[in-house]
Amino acid sequence: MFTWYKKISGKERKTFWACFSGWALDALDVQMFSLAIPALIAAFSLSKGEAGLISGVTLVASAIGGWVAGAASDKYGRVRTLQITIVWFSLFTFLSAFAQSFNHLLILKALQGFGFGGEWAAGAVLMAETIRPEHRGKVMGTVQSAWAVGWGCAVLLFTALFSCLPQDTAWRAMFMIGLLPALLVVYVRRSIQEPEAFLLAKKRAGESNAKQKSPLLGIFAPDVLRLTVIGSLLGVGAHGGYYALMTWLPTYLKTEKHLSVLGTGGYLAVIIVAFWAGCIASAQLLDRIGRRRTVASFAICCVITVLCYIFLPLSDTQMLIAGFPLGFFAAGIPASLGALFNELYPSGIRGTGVGFCYNFGRVASAGFPVLVGHMSDSMPLGEAIGIDAAIAYSLVVVAVLMLPETRGKKFEVESA
Repeated sequence: MFTWYKKISGKERKTFWACFSGWALDALDVQMFSLAIPALIAAFSLSKGEAGLISGVTLVASAIGGWVAGAASDKYGRVRTLQITIVWFSLFTFLSAFAQSFNHLLILKALQGFGFGGEWAAGAVLMAETIRPEHRGKVMGTVQSAWAVGWGCAVLLFTALFSCLPQDTAWRAMFMIGLLPALLVVYVRRSIQEPEAFLLAKKRAGESNAKQKSPLLGIFAPDVLRLTVIGSLLGVGAHGGYYALMTWLPTYLKTEKHLSVLGTGGYLAVIIVAFWAGCIASAQLLDRIGRRRTVASFAICCVITVLCYIFLPLSDTQMLIAGFPLGFFAAGIPASLGALFNELYPSGIRGTGVGFCYNFGRVASAGFPVLVGHMSDSMPLGEAIGIDAAIAYSLVVVAVLMLPETRGKKFEVESA
């Protein structure tokens, strides 16, 4: 399964571990908020709609961060942009621990989201341009599995802190720990170099006397406009389903299923392990059956699984068992987007294109967790989650079938 690791170069391995670690630490910071929602509701007397608003604003800010970082990575470099975004989201996660009101928390989470979105955009392009095409799907899908590692660490941290500390102290301590990812920058600065595809694109741009079109305008050029529009819709569905489900799942398990802190952690552990397994399975399929078939298959299974998990009258044991396919199929879509989006664009606008498609989805999907919160005022929270997630994953199926198959695509430096 991991035989590809022996076949890649030292440079590729260093880049893999830098991006894997960064994505795991991203997940640690982001998932801490979802786990802390019940405590934040109690601390600031929030409604479910207000809690959903914080999540929604964070997603919008992360989309803006992704757009900015994507364009910055095309202009200033993938590695430099990655360094800045890691420090940014770590700092504002830490500062969120000192929020004194709903408005304070809203602003700090928005600023954290800006850096989080930027880190994915820069890291994804860095990985795609460094890894050779025959292993790109496997490696990038495996990097996405780091989200499950960080998520699992967040659950362990949540369980430990909320079991040992008063609730209002525990969530603040969780956010303080969010400063740790900044240490990763030391490794990135010493070990990672810019990809040859980026350096070649910059060299060609410098040698050209023609006025260069800005990357943001470039992704709306006639020859790539259709790809940008459909890729953005794919991002909407992928993020909408994920955030509608995962933002509210801990609250659903605690408030409607009446699980204890340890019980909630147990259920989430099953889903997290399944998420990791789903990323690894998707990574293998991407280079075997292609990007389109992999994404469509996982999305269809997501619709079926979410509806069964939420709407069927399952016992606690049955929910525990059903949690595995829920996490497994939810993983396959995000694990595929990094390779697919990077292969849609040439190097000069690749960072901008990837950042736009992935993060346009974040902007539009920000409405899904907010909508779940408002819908839950007039219906059970589980029904609201299920309806929103099923609609989002159905959009994924339609969008991905309209995109070209890009498996094995060579980038500019590889075909030069």
